[in-house]
Amino acid sequence: MAHLNLDLRQVARCRELARKIASPVEKLIDTHTTVAIERATLRLLGVNGAIVRGGQHFPEANAIVEDLHKAGALAEGVLPAFVNGMIQKKMTAPELGAAVASRKIDLLKLPKASDAEVKAKARELCEKAKQLIIDRREQRDAIRKEAGDTFDASGKNGPLLYVIVATGNIYDDVIQARAAAQAGADAIAVIRSTAQSLLDYVPHGATTEGFGGTYATQENFRIMREALDDESLKLGRYIRLTNYCSGLCMTEIAALGAIERLDFLLNDAMYGILFRDINMKRTLIDQHFSRRIIALSRIVIHTGEDNYLTTADAIENGHQVLASQFINERFASHAHMTEDLMGLGHAQEMNPEHPNVFLLEIARAQMTRDIFPKSPIKFMPPTRYKCGDIFYSHLMDAMFNFVGVLTGQTIQLLGMMTEAMHTPLLQDRYAAIRNAKYIFGGAKDLGQEITYKPGGTIEKWAAKVLQETLDHLEMIDRKGLFKAIEEKAFAEVKRTETGGKGHDGVIVRAPGYLNPFFEVL
Repeated sequence: MAHLNLDLRQVARCRELARKIASPVEKLIDTHTTVAIERATLRLLGVNGAIVRGGQHFPEANAIVEDLHKAGALAEGVLPAFVNGMIQKKMTAPELGAAVASRKIDLLKLPKASDAEVKAKARELCEKAKQLIIDRREQRDAIRKEAGDTFDASGKNGPLLYVIVATGNIYDDVIQARAAAQAGADAIAVIRSTAQSLLDYVPHGATTEGFGGTYATQENFRIMREALDDESLKLGRYIRLTNYCSGLCMTEIAALGAIERLDFLLNDAMYGILFRDINMKRTLIDQHFSRRIIALSRIVIHTGEDNYLTTADAIENGHQVLASQFINERFASHAHMTEDLMGLGHAQEMNPEHPNVFLLEIARAQMTRDIFPKSPIKFMPPTRYKCGDIFYSHLMDAMFNFVGVLTGQTIQLLGMMTEAMHTPLLQDRYAAIRNAKYIFGGAKDLGQEITYKPGGTIEKWAAKVLQETLDHLEMIDRKGLFKAIEEKAFAEVKRTETGGKGHDGVIVRAPGYLNPFFEVL
C-alpha cells in the first residue's frame, strides 16, 4: 500500500499533546458519576424492565435513580442502597428493581447491612455481569466464525460496505437490512429516531413509529441481531450490526449493545457536545464508562469527527478533524480500548468544484490511514454539496468510493444518490452497493501499484494539514479542552462548561462511592 512521507516527530508530538489535553478531563472522570452511569449499572445487573408512567413505558432504572437523586443519595452511587435492598429483601436485581420503581419498596427506609457485606455482594453482582458480557461476546464471535468473517481493522481486505436503514419501524428495517445484505452489504447501521440522543431515558420494547430513524431499544437490538444472524448464516458471510451510542444515554446503550451482541457503536462525546448541545462534563464522563463496557465486549466504536465538516469548511478546517482524532484516540486508550476497536471517523466533504479536490481528498484519507494504521477507519460519504441531481450525486459517491479503496479505508459508509431528497429506498441502496462493488473490485490493488510523488501536491497538502493539526493541539493545550470548545475550536460551534443538556445529572462522588464495575471492567 502506498504511504505518505509524514513527519513522524510531528505525529508523536500530536499524541503527546492529546495526552496532556485529556489529562484534566480524566481526573474529572475519576471524581464524578452521572445519573446515566448509575442507570447503566442497574441495567448491567438485570434491571431492564419498565413501569407505566404518564401513559407510556418508563424504564425502571430511570425511576430508581431519579428517586435516589432527588433524595440526595446518589453521590455514593446507586449500588449501596440497591444491593442493601437485595440483601434485606432477599430478592434478585430484576425483582427488586420492579418493586422499587413502582415505589412498593423505599430503599432508603430499609435496615442496613454492614458495609463489608454490601461491598462483597456488589462485587459478586458486577463480576456476574462482566461474565454475561463475555459470554455474549463469545456467542457473537462464534456466529462470526460459523458464517465466515474476513474483517480486518487495518483495511487490508478492502473497505467494508456499510449502509443505513432508517424506516422508523424496526420490522420494516429488518426487511431493508436483509435486502441490503443480499445485495452485498457487509454492515447495517440502524439510524436512530431524530433527537433520541436528547432523551434522558431509553425507550422500551419494539418500536414502529420513529421519525427519520428507529428508536434504539434493547428489543429492537435483539430483533435486528436475530435477523442478521439468520441472514449471515444463509449468505455464508457475517453481517455486522451498528447503532448509535451517543447522547444522554450512551452508557445504557453501551450496556444493551453488549448484551445484544452488536458489532459497531457510534460512540463519541464530542458529537453530542457540538451538535446536540449536551453538557461537556456529562457526556465526557458518560463516554468513559460506556467505553469500558465496549472494550470488554470488543465492539468497534465509530467517532464523529466527520460531522465537523458539515458546519466548517473542509478545506480550511480539515485539521480540526485530525486534532479531534488524536484526542479521541487518547480517551479511548484511557478506557482500555485497543487500537483495533477505535473506528476513527473522517469524511469526504470538500467543495467538488475546488481545483484538484481529489488530490486533497486523497491526501486527507491517506494520512488518516497512515497515522492510525491499526484502527478500523470509518470513511463517510459526501453530503454537504449534494443536491437533487441524482446522477451527479451518484458520480460523487463513485469518486468517494475510489478514494476509499485507493487509500485502504476499513469501513466505507456508502452514499445514496437520493439522500439530499428523501430517506433512500431499496433501489437506491442497491445502486449504491453495486457502485461500490464495481469500484472496490476493479481497483482492489491500485494502492499497491502506485507511490505518491515526493514533494507533490498530495504530500504537500498532507504536510500542511499535519502542521495545522499540531498548531491546533498546541492552542488547545494552552487553553484547556473546555475553554477551547467554548472558543469554537471544533466545527465553528461554541459550547460552555456549565451549559447544555444533562448538566444537572453530573454528581461529585462521595468518599464512600461504590461501583465495582470500574475495577472489574
